[in-house]
Amino acid sequence: MLISSSASLQPLVALRDWIVRFPVAREQPVTVVDQLNFDLFPGESLGIVGESGSGKSLTALSVMQLLPANALSSGGLWWQGETDLAQAPPATLAALRGRQMGMIFQEPLSSLNPVLTCGQQVAEVLRQHLLLSAKEAEARTKAWFEKVKLLDPARIYRSYPHQLSGGQRQRVMIAMALCAEPQLLIADEPTTALDVTVQHVILELIRDLQQEMGIAIIFISHDLAVIRSIAERVIVMQQGKCVEAGRVATVFAAPQHPYTKGLLACRPDLSRRLKRLATVSDFLAHPAQDTGQMLDKLAETAADMAQRKRVLAEAKTLLNVEKLQVWYPGQTNWLGRVKNWVKAVEEVSFSLKAGERLGIVGESGSGKTTLGKAILRLVDLHGGRISFAGQEVSALAGAELRALRPRMQLVFQDPFSSLNPKLTIGQMLLEPLKVHRPELSIHEQNERVRQVLAQVGLAADTLPRYAREFSGGQRQRIGLARALLLQPELLICDESVSALDVSVQAQVLNLIKDLQEAYQFSLIFISHDLSVIKFIADRVLVMKEGRVVEAGDTEVIFSSPQEAYTQNLLAAIP
Repeated sequence: MLISSSASLQPLVALRDWIVRFPVAREQPVTVVDQLNFDLFPGESLGIVGESGSGKSLTALSVMQLLPANALSSGGLWWQGETDLAQAPPATLAALRGRQMGMIFQEPLSSLNPVLTCGQQVAEVLRQHLLLSAKEAEARTKAWFEKVKLLDPARIYRSYPHQLSGGQRQRVMIAMALCAEPQLLIADEPTTALDVTVQHVILELIRDLQQEMGIAIIFISHDLAVIRSIAERVIVMQQGKCVEAGRVATVFAAPQHPYTKGLLACRPDLSRRLKRLATVSDFLAHPAQDTGQMLDKLAETAADMAQRKRVLAEAKTLLNVEKLQVWYPGQTNWLGRVKNWVKAVEEVSFSLKAGERLGIVGESGSGKTTLGKAILRLVDLHGGRISFAGQEVSALAGAELRALRPRMQLVFQDPFSSLNPKLTIGQMLLEPLKVHRPELSIHEQNERVRQVLAQVGLAADTLPRYAREFSGGQRQRIGLARALLLQPELLICDESVSALDVSVQAQVLNLIKDLQEAYQFSLIFISHDLSVIKFIADRVLVMKEGRVVEAGDTEVIFSSPQEAYTQNLLAAIP
């Protein structure tokens, strides 16, 4: 399928029957990009969307000619109709990269050099490609930091990547990609790891710079809502192939392929309350199904919501938090005494009923994760009280605190770093049972593991394998299984779907809701994404700078938010 917007202009980039394969021992090479065709013209923006493994990032790396050394590529890849990038010598590519093409990577912390300051890294690009002196490069770098709306450019210039927030690091990456004023910017999932408000600012910044500089953009994302906010044309990729392409407005208004319909429908809908989220597999199984009809079938009725409220009204209080404070030491004087304190959580009070689902939402640094850790007694309290099932737990320690652990469990944000790479899944899942349920026989422990694994949708052949062999969605299912083995009364999910594609996110959110209804545990779901909170939560706490600024019933918060901060969070959703 060829996607082109104009026959009268010379394309900046042209792909023709582009194929990328990877060799596999004793087998045929695996095709990861298959017969891809598109033209990109000067000044336009093209979105490439698809799930993890669809080939979208490898398409971007193909344009930059940064494919892994073992990749096998074929087809035509042309720059301005003259340079065959696939056959270009290293010197030609080095002259194009940075000067004519810039790239923003998904994770700026791992993309930036940790031993150089942010200013040194941007200045290096200017000295390499524009041949500026050290003094000129420093001045130009600070000007670019100002252009990408980084406050205090001089401080940013001196700062190392780890000293900046995720949004600040991504702005440094944007400055680095654009400082040599290239004709093409490739943005590979540049907002995936960011809060919804920071994402909104970054997208707005990229749009403004595109209009100001007249650059072309290839914007890669797994989220069609993000693509809609920035691109003029879109390519939808599935398993290496382009399954749908066209103008963004056309594709969004009338998607033709069931995969596209699924990607559009699986993001939680702010306009209605759903019992379950639609998934891509729903549409692939029923390709003729209309999106509206599918969502109507999944919608929660007024009777459903009324029944849920009656059940919660009769439920007992499980958790009560009163004026909770968590402070961290800030600056110290020359004697090592604390001069000031960082108030991560300040005077937070709320209660949670048995079987209730509570959403906690806020930007990075708002204190929501620290609040979750405080409830679990994983951080020290500066003040306040926590009672759980009628028991005061604020001051518990030693054996008493260990006895509480099985009743409160946590599912972590990052499914990649939260699983032990040295243990098989079976060993990992047996560990909590051996520690907290030693009275069970080995046979009973193994049966419990198999039972919970089946409940999270994983087969028994998962057990002898290692975490590295699984996708992000599968790893998060394993994390859920580990948390549920001990049948907790309270489960805290800390940004547990933020690292997942929207399609996989929908599957995991459905699973969490199903498990909560089956086990009837109370759930605290922490997220920066209000659309996710709308789907999962009965009530919402909105946090800002360590304090709860708004709280109430989910429907009330979403229909008539009172605080400007909450309104801004809602407005930032793409």
